Amino acid sequence: MKLIVAFAILSLSAPLSANATRSVSTPEAIDNTQVYISKRPAKNARLFYSEAVEKEIARIKKLLKNPYLAWMFENCYPNTLDTTVHYNLDNGDDNTYVITGDINAMWLRDSSAQVLPYLELCKKDKKLQQMLRGVIRRQAKYLLLDPYANAFYGNGGKCEHADDGTDMKPGVFERKYELDSVCYPLFLAYAYYQATGDLSPFDELWVKAVHNVYDVMREQQRKGGFRTSYHFTRQTSAMHDTQSNSGFGHPANPVGLIASAFRPSDDCTIFPFLVPSNFFAVSVLNKTAEILDKIGQSPLASNCRSLASEVHDALLKYAVVNHPKYGKIYAFEVDGFGSQLLMDDANAPGLLSLPFLGCIPTSDPIYQNTRKFVWSMDNPYFFKGAAGEGIGGPHVGYDMVWPMSAIVKAYTSTNDEEIKQCLTEVMNCDAGLGFIHESFDKNDDTHFTRNWMAWANTIFGQLIVKLVNENKIYLLNSLPVPNHPIK
Repeated sequence: MKLIVAFAILSLSAPLSANATRSVSTPEAIDNTQVYISKRPAKNARLFYSEAVEKEIARIKKLLKNPYLAWMFENCYPNTLDTTVHYNLDNGDDNTYVITGDINAMWLRDSSAQVLPYLELCKKDKKLQQMLRGVIRRQAKYLLLDPYANAFYGNGGKCEHADDGTDMKPGVFERKYELDSVCYPLFLAYAYYQATGDLSPFDELWVKAVHNVYDVMREQQRKGGFRTSYHFTRQTSAMHDTQSNSGFGHPANPVGLIASAFRPSDDCTIFPFLVPSNFFAVSVLNKTAEILDKIGQSPLASNCRSLASEVHDALLKYAVVNHPKYGKIYAFEVDGFGSQLLMDDANAPGLLSLPFLGCIPTSDPIYQNTRKFVWSMDNPYFFKGAAGEGIGGPHVGYDMVWPMSAIVKAYTSTNDEEIKQCLTEVMNCDAGLGFIHESFDKNDDTHFTRNWMAWANTIFGQLIVKLVNENKIYLLNSLPVPNHPIK
């Protein structure tokens, strides 16, 4: 039975930013009979229940005076738990399989990002903490199965990429090596440790997984030559879905950076040293070293710190570009030979998201210059139209804006007007469905990709919780209500 919540839509006095790209309701246009029906599954159909999360939803909704925002928050924030989390016990150990939404496979990146917003609540909810331990454990098993794979299947999943030209193994859904994919499980592990102080997930299995990650990173510095143990080709008409040079990709000069065959979008890199992912690797290696010291694995901790230092120094030397318009900015990809690709992709890690992932401070002057560049028409994958603006990428095609980019921009902003503009756009580009899509056409938000992408939904909920906890309820309650009907 669906929960029905009715709101009287309030007049909102805050004007729409002059830079907004879509009209919003005026008091005269508001339909005061609008009824907002929760789009969560019926209680008996939800995959995972957390009392702490339910209380958080009730707390936040009580504070939100904007009915559309409250409706979207209730739909989106619990979406990962409601629809993608499969928790059980495996020989007495916590075990959690997390699908992405409309794809029945577990991405190392997506699964980490999907559950991260619930970490701050897990001390209040033992079941939630067990579920998170289960994600860490399952990811460790996957890293032992194949640290070069980005996605795995289970619970009846089926491999759709068995014919790819790479060393596929049973249980692997896709074997696109993405540096961020091996970073995210370590990022989640450290965030879990910070939130709980619990060291129980970091057993012999987890330590072996960290060894595998470290070995992959060292191999992909390509100091042993251009042809490493990893290669990938796919029979496809999409250039971004395969790698050149018989699957080994573009040559790289071994300057200390770590190669990544694919981006977080699952698109191939052009130049192999993906700068945002290298920043991410530096951050997670140092964080992982803290845990390793705590559990008596100091030699591996020392190796992690040494690699992090080497990559950090190489980033400062090879990833900074003197742009004629913006000054010093970070390149998106480099090859160590002097070639640099200037753009950004909507995914995280991307250049815009570096502070969001704790890689660099928002105040970093080079980041601030980079931020201006990536949110401008000078970024070849920044799109602006009648429906909205933001960063996209090759993955779903040209002129397709990813709402996640606006969410990340708001998350990393210190300017209230900028945050309001981002949130206004996100609310206006949902096609009246109350969920966050993967992407939408810059001129028509009813043309979108993916009805069900749990990461995008949950990160939106995470942003709202963050703003409430930062005492920015006034900002949330000043947002205009979209003028399109709900569906």
